[in-house]
Amino acid sequence: MSTQKSPDAFRTISEVAAELDVPQHVLRFWESKFNQIRPLKRGGGRRYYRPEDVDLLRGVRALLYNDGYTIKGVQKVFREQGVKFVSETGKGTVDASLAELAREAVRRSEREDEPSEGGVALDASAKQTLESILEELTVLKEEIDETLWESEGDEA
Repeated sequence: MSTQKSPDAFRTISEVAAELDVPQHVLRFWESKFNQIRPLKRGGGRRYYRPEDVDLLRGVRALLYNDGYTIKGVQKVFREQGVKFVSETGKGTVDASLAELAREAVRRSEREDEPSEGGVALDASAKQTLESILEELTVLKEEIDETLWESEGDEA
């Protein structure tokens, strides 16, 4: 008889690997490529992932496997859009149009390394606007989740 862990509980690497349907060595590899992924390490080097670590890993997985990013592309997303964006991608709370804007910003910045034909990267103001929208969406999502949790508790 298996018991369900609390959503706030720490997870072992085997639990996270099973949840994300990736081998454990892939999680270790991602740790080496994305310094934003930092599970707690206990005696013997055992890794324990916090819920926010799992969300971040889920976001990396989605960007790599679903959206077709390369490792370099995901590193660029981390630099340009931030950890919160990747984490929200993992939670599935990033609006599709906002995600497309982020993908386009990464594509444009990748093209900046090549000769450009008039492509325009997001300026600081546009990036700040997107970050503000993402923050607002995150707050709304948290309020919805809280309301749903409360209504589920009322039904019990």
